[in-house]
Amino acid sequence: MPLDRALVRRAPKVLLHDHLDGGLRVATIRDLAGQVGHQLPAEGDEALTAWFYQGKGGTDLVRYLSAFEHTVALLQTEEALTRVAREAAEDLAADGVVYAELRYAAELSTSGGLELDAVFDALAAGLAAGPDTIETRLLACIMRHEDRGDEVVAAALRARDRGVPVVGVDLAGPEAGFPAAAHATALRAAVDGGLRITLHAGEAYGPPSIDDALDHGATRLGHGVRIIDDIGPDGTPGEVARRVLDGEVVLELCPTSNVHTGVCDDVEAHPIGRLTDLGFAVTVSTDNRLMSGVELTSELQTVASTFGWGLEQLEQVTRTALDAAFVDEPTRAALADRVTEGFAQLRG
Repeated sequence: MPLDRALVRRAPKVLLHDHLDGGLRVATIRDLAGQVGHQLPAEGDEALTAWFYQGKGGTDLVRYLSAFEHTVALLQTEEALTRVAREAAEDLAADGVVYAELRYAAELSTSGGLELDAVFDALAAGLAAGPDTIETRLLACIMRHEDRGDEVVAAALRARDRGVPVVGVDLAGPEAGFPAAAHATALRAAVDGGLRITLHAGEAYGPPSIDDALDHGATRLGHGVRIIDDIGPDGTPGEVARRVLDGEVVLELCPTSNVHTGVCDDVEAHPIGRLTDLGFAVTVSTDNRLMSGVELTSELQTVASTFGWGLEQLEQVTRTALDAAFVDEPTRAALADRVTEGFAQLRG
């Protein structure tokens, strides 16, 4: 069955890698900027959409990340954080996502005076106000080039104990030169406190970054695409690739984003097809919906049309993502029933 856009939109989907500050609505950006007097880089929805879109060919990760200076500047109040979290849940639910983990570095919203606890509570309020057709959870990002990891983890654990749906910890920001090892104490505290670990690794830097992430508790890799650098032409995995395979470590692949940050020239050149064939645990995510101009439906449809995936492969990546989700078992079982029912309906 060909996977056209309408069919993929109807499919129940699971999203593991989506940055809250990379998915704001353009209208919300204009509104929030007007409230606080923030100068935007362009005027009008069309011009702003074009400015934030990073797919104009050959942009690198530094340019890609520069767009976040504007979105983060607008996320300095509880009201803004709650609104953006609610709108993210609404937008994902409208796209047929039944479960999503939204990640954000709470420390980025403290420059205006907010405490970390208030940031987590505001995000939780927004997610709670979202549609009841989607389950949402939070991942607490630590900025790897800063030194607030212990603070962030402590706040995330306090938030979890207050009922905030924070389920895991991530490292975000510039990868090269800022290893997970520098945040070993914070990551160990997260694991000891019952939080799960997914770390950005193997995006802007290669297999040594992945090896480092695995050493510090990662059971999923944010991107992880550069694991392909540790696989021989004949498909033989190197030492790091073998660790990923043997440990069934899940790859949160974001092909369109990888094109926009210069990891590969186009989706056709992305290794997702080869990694799938080699038996890696592959999932598909959006990364930054605003900056890459994607939604999960469009991302999955692009991958499917490029690599010849059918409904079976779409269901497989969905189930892989659900199996890897940082969620309690009763919720996972209920979501699995929705996935089973949804794909049965698609098959008629």
